Amino acid sequence: MSEKIITDIMAILETVIDPELRIDIVNLGLINDVQINSDGAVIINMTLTTMGCPLISVLEEMIDAALKILPEVKTTEIVLQWEPAWTIARMSRYAKMSLGL
Repeated sequence: MSEKIITDIMAILETVIDPELRIDIVNLGLINDVQINSDGAVIINMTLTTMGCPLISVLEEMIDAALKILPEVKTTEIVLQWEPAWTIARMSRYAKMSLGL
């Protein structure tokens, strides 16, 4: 698939807001990698701010619903990765400023 669809997916992921921190998951630095195959299956490798975060199912539903607007996306799969561990350093400048860091 083209690089444009990955750019479109990332733009849509910026609309998925973490319910606790009220910052999108891209600017929080939660997204490690995004891939889409020729069948329209999107695989998102991501982390969470903490292991055992109770909001993973909520985030998965939000991501799936957000990506459904793209006709190229048929399914989504979230793969949680704990390495590298999430730190504040992964956050964008925008996210840090928004949280007063």
